[in-house]
Amino acid sequence: MILVTGGAGFIGANFVLDWIANGDEPVVNLDKLTYAGNLETLASLKGNPKHIFVQGDIGDSALVDRLLAEHKPRAVVNFAAESHVDRSIHGPEDFVQTNVLGTFRLLESVRGHWSALPAEQKTAFRFLHVSTDEVYGSLSKTDPAFTEENKYEPNSPYSASKAASDHLVRAWHHTYGLPVLTTNCSNNYGPFHFPEKLIPLMIVNALAGKSLPVYGDGMQVRDWLYVKDHCSAIRRVLEAGKLGETYNVGGWNEKPNIEIVNTVCALLDELRPRADGKPYKEQITYVTDRPGHDRRYAIDARKLEAELGWKPAETFDTGIRKTVEWYLANGEWVRNVQSGAYREWVEKQYDTTKAAA
Repeated sequence: MILVTGGAGFIGANFVLDWIANGDEPVVNLDKLTYAGNLETLASLKGNPKHIFVQGDIGDSALVDRLLAEHKPRAVVNFAAESHVDRSIHGPEDFVQTNVLGTFRLLESVRGHWSALPAEQKTAFRFLHVSTDEVYGSLSKTDPAFTEENKYEPNSPYSASKAASDHLVRAWHHTYGLPVLTTNCSNNYGPFHFPEKLIPLMIVNALAGKSLPVYGDGMQVRDWLYVKDHCSAIRRVLEAGKLGETYNVGGWNEKPNIEIVNTVCALLDELRPRADGKPYKEQITYVTDRPGHDRRYAIDARKLEAELGWKPAETFDTGIRKTVEWYLANGEWVRNVQSGAYREWVEKQYDTTKAAA
């Protein structure tokens, strides 16, 4: 059994779905169900004995201690985080509370649990911390991609809080011997992505006839990683990663934001043409850039490939097509997320109050 935190969010939920689809090992899924946590994403697991959902906060030490004692997981995979840069600019305190203090309390609970394990279980135990490339700061056009050796230069409240959490994880390994692994990923995209992020926002707004807002000149470059490739990388690191090491996970797909938007528009022109026959790119609108917007991120994932044999299965062309097709086929999920109705669905389908008690 493994314990997954933040397993109702975008990446965490995809990980839980893939984990259960690919094996027989059960998952205890702890998620606070904030704005981006959505149990509707996990609807296919309802009634599945391999999925135990608990609503709660990683900062709730009593709850985490109880879950660890009751379920005795062999590993903890920590996805739990506030993760949207724009939200961190407007409300940084939540990011410090969850990403810094929450990670600290989770580490302390896990350390207490791990310390008391029998020798064989103690040796086999793992704590895998999922982080971001944004901790490394910003790159110029000519800079080499981020490696695991890059120094940390976070530029937003979000990335600063994630950098702090990475440092805590490292310190708990070096000070206490906690068997940790850290992954730093590039921009994820794919099914079940909350529709305030770039790709799902463009799809949803385009279909609704709304403007497609692009920050600044749209030439901010990101490395795009299909979420299911990210999940397979985490499984591989959990399986064979070297203790205390960091592994960068990237898709080898550096592209400027405006190219992403144009690609989405072209796919929609093909798969769901506008009623008036005009191209969706006519809806693109350039808006004032956000404060401190990093110009370029890029991940060098050669360490993960060389040491653990992992490569992404999807190219950007195959991944973005699958993503657009998923959103076109799952309009109800999108509408429920946007309306907030999925929160009522949670109360109806799961007795989350009882689960967290």
